[in-house]
Amino acid sequence: MYINNAYLNNSLVDIKDKTKPLIVTSCGTYHLFTRPKLPTWRPKGRVDFQLLYIASGKAHFHFGEKEEIVTAGHMVLYRPKEPQKYEYYGVDQTEVYWVHFTGGNVTNLLRSYGLTDDKKIFYCGSDLEYKNHFRAMIQELQMCREDYPEMLEIYLRQIFIKLHRYLQTVSRVDNSQIAEEIDKATMYFSEHYNEDICIEEYAKNHNMSTSWFIRNFKQYTGSTPMQYILAIRIHNAEALLKSNQYNITEIASIIGYDNPLYFSRIFKKVKGLSPSEYRKNISL
Repeated sequence: MYINNAYLNNSLVDIKDKTKPLIVTSCGTYHLFTRPKLPTWRPKGRVDFQLLYIASGKAHFHFGEKEEIVTAGHMVLYRPKEPQKYEYYGVDQTEVYWVHFTGGNVTNLLRSYGLTDDKKIFYCGSDLEYKNHFRAMIQELQMCREDYPEMLEIYLRQIFIKLHRYLQTVSRVDNSQIAEEIDKATMYFSEHYNEDICIEEYAKNHNMSTSWFIRNFKQYTGSTPMQYILAIRIHNAEALLKSNQYNITEIASIIGYDNPLYFSRIFKKVKGLSPSEYRKNISL
C-alpha cells in the first residue's frame, strides 16, 4: 500500500479553528495494492470537515444503515460530528485522496460552490487536476515554505471551483450517458494502464468514434486518453521509485514500458528528472 500524508504543525489531533474563513489542517492519499482492507470507523465523527476523492477503484461508505459503493470520479464530503464509516479493499486497487479543513465560514463557502447541506456524494469526473491539487497540498504541508497556509487555501478553493463548474455543466445539459462512458473508460485505463492500449480500438469496441471519444474524454477529465494513461504510469512510477524494492528496468516493465531507456526519457520529460535522479533526491 502506498501512503503519503501531512498534517498542520505535525499534529494528528482534530482541529476546530474559526479565526480564519478556511484553514487546511491535513491532506493525504492511499493507494491499495496488496493490503486486503483499510477500514475507517469514527462513530462521533470529527470536529472538522473532510473531503475525499476516489481517483480509481471504489470505496464502501456507510450512511446510517445504508451502504453505498462509491466509484472513481466521485467525492464524498463529511461535515463536523457526522459519523464516518467506510472501507477500501485491495482487490479494488482503490486510490483515494483526502483533505481535512476548518474555518469560520466553511459552511457558507461550501454552499456557494454548490455543495449543499443535503448531499454527501458528488460526481466530479476523473480529472487529473484534482489529483495534482491534492498532491500540491500534501507537499505544501510537508515542506512548510513561506505563506504555505495561504497556498493550501488556494489549492483547496481550486478543487471547489473545479467541482462547482462541473456540477453547473451537468445541471445545464443532460450528459449522463457521456459521463457514464467516460467513467467506464477511466476505470478501464486505471486498471490496464500498463498494457498496450489502442485508443482507436477501445473507441471502436465501445461503439464510439475516435474523435468523439477523445473530445468528450478531454472535456470531462481535462486530458486526452493517452495523457491520462501517461499520468497514471508516471504517478505509479513515482510511488515505486520511493522504495528500493525494484530497479529502474523493473519499474519500467511494471508500468508498461519494455524499453527502460524510453521510460527514462518519458519520465524526465514529465518530471524534469530522470528516474535515477528522482530516486536520489528522495533519499537526500
